[in-house]
Amino acid sequence: MGNAVNYAKVFEGQLAQKYSRELVTSGLTTQGVNFVGGNVVKLPFLTLAGYQNHNRDGGFARGAVKNENMVKTLRHDRSVEFFVDAMDVDETNQVLAATNLTNVFETEHAIPETDAYRFSQIFQQTSDLGGEVRNHPLINSNILTVFDDMMQRMDEDEVPQEGRILYITPDVSKVLSQASELMRFVQVNGKGKGSKVNRNVRMLDEVEVVVVPSSRMKTAYNFQNGFVPAQNSRQINMMLIHPSSVIAVNKHSYIKLWTPGSHTQGDGYLYQNRQYQDLFVIDTRLAGISINLSNN
Repeated sequence: MGNAVNYAKVFEGQLAQKYSRELVTSGLTTQGVNFVGGNVVKLPFLTLAGYQNHNRDGGFARGAVKNENMVKTLRHDRSVEFFVDAMDVDETNQVLAATNLTNVFETEHAIPETDAYRFSQIFQQTSDLGGEVRNHPLINSNILTVFDDMMQRMDEDEVPQEGRILYITPDVSKVLSQASELMRFVQVNGKGKGSKVNRNVRMLDEVEVVVVPSSRMKTAYNFQNGFVPAQNSRQINMMLIHPSSVIAVNKHSYIKLWTPGSHTQGDGYLYQNRQYQDLFVIDTRLAGISINLSNN
């Protein structure tokens, strides 16, 4: 049987740019993760004793060092294949066919599913670990107060201030743009002839604000065929997170276009796409995640 080109390598640069542009959770992706075996991530954590009083007669105070490994096993292993009849693809145009298939599939399925899986896993694991999950209704008069409370709790828990990301749905983005405090700022600073008012909130107190389609921010999904919200799922309205609180890894990408004669499934091209990935909340950094849910 003939060889096929692995288009995951051919399109590596383009796919990286595409994911950077269109994957709203790209800011959570972890680089340089070490795997133990095929599907296990081992995360080392040190716990060190603090200072003690120095003994001038006997030297330095000896503290304890505890080295623990957090072990996580990847679970989200996804694949699909499409058969395209030879008459629908000119032999000299097979790269274009692979490009088109990849572009449409990544845009309409792979990228949205990755976001949906990550948000639902963050919620489920945060909830299971007893993390910050609340359901205060968000309205114009209180949304900034809710955000301030999230920030204050993280500050108290010494979560790094730099790098925090606020994910919100379009509905919450609308509420935020109409927030009472922001509207007063607009009224003061938007006066004068020729003044332009831009109410798009992309940064809030040095926190990056990312608007996410609501279909990607549910608490649970059914991944049987593509992804659809589970029957008992709820809407995630707002999620404040520091990327160091999670490990989001992509273990394996495989994209191949098998030409006619190189497989046994018919007279045509066989396109195959596989993605093996997962997201894990780090138990000891739970304070870096704060979630607001809808009531239904």
